[in-house]
Amino acid sequence: MEGEYFAAFEEKASEKNEQMIIGMEGAKGKVLFKQIAGFVARRIVCTLKEGDEVKAGERFGMIKFGSRVDVFAPTSAVVRVSVGDVAVAGETVLGEFH
Repeated sequence: MEGEYFAAFEEKASEKNEQMIIGMEGAKGKVLFKQIAGFVARRIVCTLKEGDEVKAGERFGMIKFGSRVDVFAPTSAVVRVSVGDVAVAGETVLGEFH
């Protein structure tokens, strides 16, 4: 979705900035990723097409020059990161389904 380019940390960026929303479903649940471009980034890249399969740790896109990704998972998922942690794409486990 095209949009504006507020600083990614601003609350309104989640609703107004350019973004790409990706939903994934596996045997243990669904996860939604919302890539949000910020003031500097302004370009979201996503290599997935509807119906593509991905594996844990596989990269599926990026935001040029950084910004933010909101991750939505069921309340049954166990979160493995905390506020302030540095997450590395393809390496950091954000959460787990049991």
